Amino acid sequence: MRPIPRQTLAVAIALLPLAAAATEGGMGRPITAQQVYSDAGVVPPTPGLVLAVSSIYFSGDLSGSRLVSVGRTLSAGLDVSASYNIANLTYIWNTGPGRWNFASAIGLPVQYTKAEIDVGGLYRGVSRSDSNTHFADVLVNPIVAGYHFSETEHIAFSLPFYAPTGSYDPDRLANAGQNTWTFSPTIAYTKLFAGGGQFTTLGAVDFYTRNDDTDYKNGAVFRIDAMWTTAVAPQWQLGVVGGWIEQLQNDKGPTADKLNGFKGRAVGLGPILTWSGKIGSQPAAFSARWVHDVEAKNRPKGDGVSVSLTLPFL
Repeated sequence: MRPIPRQTLAVAIALLPLAAAATEGGMGRPITAQQVYSDAGVVPPTPGLVLAVSSIYFSGDLSGSRLVSVGRTLSAGLDVSASYNIANLTYIWNTGPGRWNFASAIGLPVQYTKAEIDVGGLYRGVSRSDSNTHFADVLVNPIVAGYHFSETEHIAFSLPFYAPTGSYDPDRLANAGQNTWTFSPTIAYTKLFAGGGQFTTLGAVDFYTRNDDTDYKNGAVFRIDAMWTTAVAPQWQLGVVGGWIEQLQNDKGPTADKLNGFKGRAVGLGPILTWSGKIGSQPAAFSARWVHDVEAKNRPKGDGVSVSLTLPFL
């Protein structure tokens, strides 16, 4: 097998985390169709550091007829917006040009969050709002194992996890952290097309620990994203991206029982634009996407927009 082309260093090896599903606060780890990136299934053989900087903005709402647990508050309806910005640093291990290659990564995020709820009860129709900007939960990806079926087909396995390092206060409506450990076994597959373009899909299951401050435990969440792109100009690709989030288990705890388990789902779809080339003499890649939730249950339904820049330092 010949070496993997250098341009495939424009990868999302760190397997980005984000925020929003049918869990406590109406927010969880993934935002619909925002986890998959170009070449996500490729761990290249060339050793070195890769820096990926991404920014995701999501705005959505949960119907006022739907109760939701936000910290220690039980509200009727939720309007939420968040700007999630993360720097992922990935190290590609020097394992040579064989079938297997390995990498490790860490992601350091900062998040702006704004939430508004209906107080409910005797005060129905009266709203409360909160906003802040803080460090969010750190993402650690101890090992990513990539296997090359051929020059054009690749698969990657990983076990990223989130540590509860972000700012969290159970009496606040807007929190950057979630006060839980989350473990996300992940598999990603990439098929590269002749002449440019690709198909990449990424699937994972998120397992949450209990939030001891609220006695709330999120149920396991399955998610799968996929993207297809085709070359439209030298270095430019245009395509579609979609995602499906499905909660596999009911949430648990006294508040979750009042919400009948608060089990939910989401489906989203939208366009994606990618570029790969050089900034000066440095290889680089850029992507932008917009995803609209076409369906959502027990989570805010809205729109997500993201941009990312990847720079390998080899």
